[in-house]
Amino acid sequence: MPETQEKPVEMIHLTINNIPVTVPKGTKILQAAQQAHIDIPHLCFHEDQRIKAHCRLCSVEVIGRRRLYAACSTECWEGMEVHTDTPIVRSTQVSILQLMLANHNRDCLSCPRNQNCDLQKLCSRFNILRSPLPSIVKIGHRIKTNPSIIRDPSKCIRCGRCIRACKDVQGIAALTYAHRSKDIVVTTAYDKPMEATDCVLCGQCSLACPTGAIVERDATAKVLWAIQSRQKHVICQVAPAVRVALGDAFGLKPGAIATGQMVTALKLLGFDKVFDTNFGADLTIMEEGMEFLDRLKNGGTLPMMTSCCPAWVTFMEKEYGESLEHLSSAKSPMMMFGAVAKTVYPKVAGVSPDDIVTVAIMPCTAKKAEIQRKEMLRDGKQDVDYVLTTRELIKLIKSVGLTFNDLPESDFDSPLGEATGAGAIFGATGGVMEAALRTVYEKATGKTLEKIDFEDVRGMQGIKEATVDLGSRTVHIAVAHTLKNAAKLMKDVRSGTSPYDFIEVMACPGGCVGGGGQPIGTTRAVTRERIKAIYEIDKSLPRRKSHENPVIQKLYADHLDAPLSEKAHALLHTHYTPVPPAYEF
Repeated sequence: MPETQEKPVEMIHLTINNIPVTVPKGTKILQAAQQAHIDIPHLCFHEDQRIKAHCRLCSVEVIGRRRLYAACSTECWEGMEVHTDTPIVRSTQVSILQLMLANHNRDCLSCPRNQNCDLQKLCSRFNILRSPLPSIVKIGHRIKTNPSIIRDPSKCIRCGRCIRACKDVQGIAALTYAHRSKDIVVTTAYDKPMEATDCVLCGQCSLACPTGAIVERDATAKVLWAIQSRQKHVICQVAPAVRVALGDAFGLKPGAIATGQMVTALKLLGFDKVFDTNFGADLTIMEEGMEFLDRLKNGGTLPMMTSCCPAWVTFMEKEYGESLEHLSSAKSPMMMFGAVAKTVYPKVAGVSPDDIVTVAIMPCTAKKAEIQRKEMLRDGKQDVDYVLTTRELIKLIKSVGLTFNDLPESDFDSPLGEATGAGAIFGATGGVMEAALRTVYEKATGKTLEKIDFEDVRGMQGIKEATVDLGSRTVHIAVAHTLKNAAKLMKDVRSGTSPYDFIEVMACPGGCVGGGGQPIGTTRAVTRERIKAIYEIDKSLPRRKSHENPVIQKLYADHLDAPLSEKAHALLHTHYTPVPPAYEF
């Protein structure tokens, strides 16, 4: 058959502020203006979301037309003449901002998003120091009924970005609009607390919010108190996704690897030891990988599903309680690290477990809830005392005046700072699966895996599939990121028709690198750059398979006997509990 030639793209010619611009047909004015280096103000628009055209802040004037057009939703046409800076356009934009301020709590100095708020930046851009309109905002109590997310309705500008993040990315729709006209608000279904809805506390809503209406629960003050206490030995562990995102806040390019400067900053902040969650990831692979092989050999429940992501686990407990046996019983890397830090590490360091404070720095808001799960407590105490998001770490670094980019590089401390490339790739979608397969293959076949890069499970495709020959059996695997994609896989799991043996799920787009606790401004494009960096870290390390980590080998030899042993199971495994359906009355 003759080769099908691609249809040439039709190009559109227009001017924006008298600047000639040529764009493909279908391009919106907002994107065309960016090509001309013109930033049209906007609030409800988000490059990863469907167009809403709610706020109308992006209104522009088109010559020959009587009304203003929303630049985010209007497609360019041939010969179009657009002006973004005429008196009527500016007057309209200023009026919209003044109306927003009239219904907005303006305590900017005490707001968690101060100096990192889109509304604040736009008011500064238009030199709006105060609104001439009387305030009509209803200032109530901040809603802080769960350990992860805090909502402040008085800061909400009704842009709908949080709603779209929850519904379109996760397929959950825990947030919605209620009422109409001037009384419209963003709230939860039936106005329930977020944790009482289908919400999994992933934090994607807080990442999309342009103001301080939805933020993570801040633990920086408690962590600083612990650091400043002479009686406490404060250690921290840092997730792989943090080191490729932290630099965003300090002017580094997206995906910049800032591991060395990050470790130095943490030591200057006063942490007694700075360790690597990648160590916990290597440990997770030993337990989870051997659990998978055990299920294959002994007829255990398949497909087995990864359990590293707390938002995914919560989703399973709330929506698929009858299928919880599919989840691996292995704890997440953060919780495995915490268990070792409170049991084995005190013996090595000569410190009383009661004096140790463990802090986990994570790209995730759901981790704040995970550390308090009753299943994770030992003798009623937490293995991980506090979780800081990447955003909170940025606040700490800035609060002490560190010039991050100029800091010298430091290494993680021993012994819990030793990790392999397999642990590093946990930060990207497909990384947990790839890390597991590197170990599972060699343990199952007794052969050395020559090609350790599993390209089929990498990338931003929503669901990825692959097969792996383990000698006696070909294993079918799947990888999904976002819960909307996970739900597609769960349809077959629930019906008993799933073709897979092993499934990885990460709740956030791109995996942990796109987590809900990452720097504001995280988009799919930025996430892709972070994923590239994660694999660069993997390739740069001398060891890239979890079972080759010598500290992990010593941990088993000295304290845990072997993966899946009685000791290992008591310390490193957990169980899950179905949660009653939301909206039950």
